[in-house]
Amino acid sequence: MAIQAEHHAHGSQAEEKKNVHTEETSELVSAKDRMFKAPKSNAFGQSFRDYDIESERQKGVEEFYRLQHINQTYDFVSQILIFLKHLLNEVVDDSDPDLDEPQIQHLLQTAEAIRKDYPNEDWLHLTALIHDLGKILHLPQFGELPQWAVVGDTFPVGCAFDEKNVHHKYFKENSDSKNPAYNTKDGVYSKGCGLDNVLMSWGHDDYMYMVAKENGTTLPSPGLFIIRYHSFYPLHKEGAYTHFMSEEDFENLKWLHIFNKYDLYSKSKVLVDVEKVKPYYQSLIDKYFPAKLKW
Repeated sequence: MAIQAEHHAHGSQAEEKKNVHTEETSELVSAKDRMFKAPKSNAFGQSFRDYDIESERQKGVEEFYRLQHINQTYDFVSQILIFLKHLLNEVVDDSDPDLDEPQIQHLLQTAEAIRKDYPNEDWLHLTALIHDLGKILHLPQFGELPQWAVVGDTFPVGCAFDEKNVHHKYFKENSDSKNPAYNTKDGVYSKGCGLDNVLMSWGHDDYMYMVAKENGTTLPSPGLFIIRYHSFYPLHKEGAYTHFMSEEDFENLKWLHIFNKYDLYSKSKVLVDVEKVKPYYQSLIDKYFPAKLKW
C-alpha cells in the first residue's frame, strides 16, 4: 500500500493547529448537546463502555479482546483485504442481507434519532442506517468470520499498539509486537499521512466501507469516514493516533463525534415501525447507491 506523507509544521505552529482542531470539534459537539441528551448509564445502572466492571459478561469481552489483539496482525489484514477485493469484484447479490431484528432496530433507532435533530442531512440518516451492516461477515453465507475479525474496537496495524487500546496487555502475544518495523510510533507510516493510508485491524467497519466504495456510492466524505472509523474508539474517544490524521480527517472527525453520540445512546425499548419508515430510507438508498450491489 502506498504511503503518501504530508509533513506538518513543528513547534508552536503545530501546537496551534492542534488546539484549533480541538476547539472546533468541541464547539460543534457542544452546540448539539442541547438536542440529544446522552444518558450516563445504561438500563442496568452501569456506565457505557466500562471494561473494568467485574461480571461474567466482562470476562467474555476480555476474552474477545485477547483473541483480537493476538490475531489482528499486519499480514492478516493485508491478506484479507486482497481476498475481499477479489470477492467484491466477482460476487453480485441484489438481495437484502439477513440481519436479525434487534440489529435492524438499533440501526433504525440511530438513524431516526439523527433524522430528528438533523432533518436536512439525509446522507447522515443513511450512514446511520448502514454503518453496521458489515457485521454480516459473521453469517455463514458471508464467510462466517470469527467475532474477533468482525466486531470490537479497531486500531492501526503496522505501528506500535497505543496503550489507549482497551485490554492493551494482550498485544504482547501479537506477532507484530516482535517486529521492530512495527514497533515505533509511526511504524511503516509517516506523520500526517492521512488515515486513508493507514491499515486498520480488520472488521465490519472496513468491510462496509469497501462495499460502499466498490459500488460507487455518492455518500460524502464524512459519511464514508463514519462508516470506516466508527469503531476506532482509541482515536475518537481516547485521542490516540491523531498524529496520522490529515486536515480532511480532522474535519470528518467532527461528524463522527456527533454520530457516535447517537450510535451509543439511541438504543430504546420503543421499536421503530419498519414499514412506516421504509419508503424514506429506500429513497435514500436509491439516491446514494446503485440498484444492484456487490457484497
